[in-house]
Amino acid sequence: MLQWQLKTFHQLSSLELYEVMRLRGEVFVVEQNCPFVDADGKDVASHHLCGFHQGELVAYARLVPPGSCYAEPSIGRVLTAGKYRKLGYGKLLMQQALRETEKLHGQIAIRIGAQYYLKNFYEAFGFQDINDHYLEDGIAHLIMLRPAFPVKEEIPA
Repeated sequence: MLQWQLKTFHQLSSLELYEVMRLRGEVFVVEQNCPFVDADGKDVASHHLCGFHQGELVAYARLVPPGSCYAEPSIGRVLTAGKYRKLGYGKLLMQQALRETEKLHGQIAIRIGAQYYLKNFYEAFGFQDINDHYLEDGIAHLIMLRPAFPVKEEIPA
């Protein structure tokens, strides 16, 4: 079972911030062989959702407030550490991220920029492809919108 922590940027300790940035670099830069500047200026205004398994950071998502990326709130930098994939942690992470976003901003629409290969994953959570596809750092992405409705308690299959 994962233990969740939601913190603002300023609530993160130096060690917590280091672990977040290390894991984001491991997944998005090294695994995906995609050199890019991860520190994009959105972390300071965002909430950081961290999932821990036996004290180790294994799942993470950045909850971005309205007006920072899009008019709506957004969920980004969604990841699960490599050795913890295929255990359902990604689904648990997304479910928790939606709950926390709803607590922070109410039941309003959420817009994300998703990697194209994860389209079906996000559709399982109610996101819809709004047909705005683009390349970001050489990786196919699409804009997806989730209409405003409460988060379901069950995890999609």
